Amino acid sequence: MITLHTNHGDITLELDAEKAPITAENFINYVKDGFYDGTVFHRVIDGFMVQGGGFTEDMAQKRCNETIKNEANNGLSNVTGTIAMARTSDPHSATAQFFININDNTFLDFKSESAQGWGYCVFGKVSEGMDVVNKIKAVSTGNRGMHQDVPLEAVIIEKVTIAE
Repeated sequence: MITLHTNHGDITLELDAEKAPITAENFINYVKDGFYDGTVFHRVIDGFMVQGGGFTEDMAQKRCNETIKNEANNGLSNVTGTIAMARTSDPHSATAQFFININDNTFLDFKSESAQGWGYCVFGKVSEGMDVVNKIKAVSTGNRGMHQDVPLEAVIIEKVTIAE
């Protein structure tokens, strides 16, 4: 169990290391390194998802490790309460950023091994704290530089802990 301690409350995640071993290990490595401590949920779209894990409160992008293989063809679906890796248009470009689905976003699921079909890798789910996710999805957002849907008041991941 991994807990995101945010300024809105705690969100506990249960990772699926069996179906997404590379992705779960990647996430755990970032947690162990303290990478997520002090980052923010920088993209919040009610009815869609809340995204975090890559920017500091002043919207400076953090330096990430190498990209990982997309494991979206693992049978897991982008349904409400699942956590998935964010990426660029390159299917195998995920590093540290993740998002929590706040809706059934099955259009993000794996369809085929093509640029359009790869989808977004689900690697776990929220086991406790969906009420906190729902608080976060309701915050007011706006534009900040080149970024859209940024919370007007920072939603900070103060620290992330792993339960032994």
